[in-house]
This record gives sequence, structure tokens and C-alpha cells, in this order.
Amino acid sequence: MRLGIMVYLADAESADFTELKTALEATQGNLSVHLKKLEEAGYVAIDKRFHDNKPLTRVTITRAGRTAFGAYLEALAGLIGGGST
Repeated sequence: MRLGIMVYLADAESADFTELKTALEATQGNLSVHLKKLEEAGYVAIDKRFHDNKPLTRVTITRAGRTAFGAYLEALAGLIGGGST
């Protein structure tokens, strides 16, 4: 789930909670738990506010999150590329 969140945000930069929930086919509780963990790691920033008297939660990938995600992709590419010799 966390990888899915990071992949989505790496492309979209930011998304609202409902958008992520729909795109990842996640339950509200499951998505909330994983977003909290990513926020604690400093990989995403969560902004909660109200829009037209409705709660709106916006999630944005942070610079640290983008850097960590890039490092993850490089490590994965190294594993895949290194296994073909």
C-alpha cells in the first residue's frame, strides 16, 4: 500500500484522500494507517482543512519522500539488472 501511495504521488505530486482511496482501491482505515506511517517518516505532508463545510485531506510528496523513492527505484533497478548476468 505504501509503495502504491508513493508511486501515485511521485506522478501526481499531490492528491486528496478520496482520490488516493479510489485509485488504490483501499479502505479508509487502511489508507489512513499507511499515510500516517509515511508522514512520520517525512515522506508525505498531510494538510487537513475544510472546503464548503466538508473535510478535505490533501497529501503531498515531500522532497525527502521523492529522494527516498528515487533511491528505492535505483536499488530495485540494481537488483533487477544485477541478476541477469
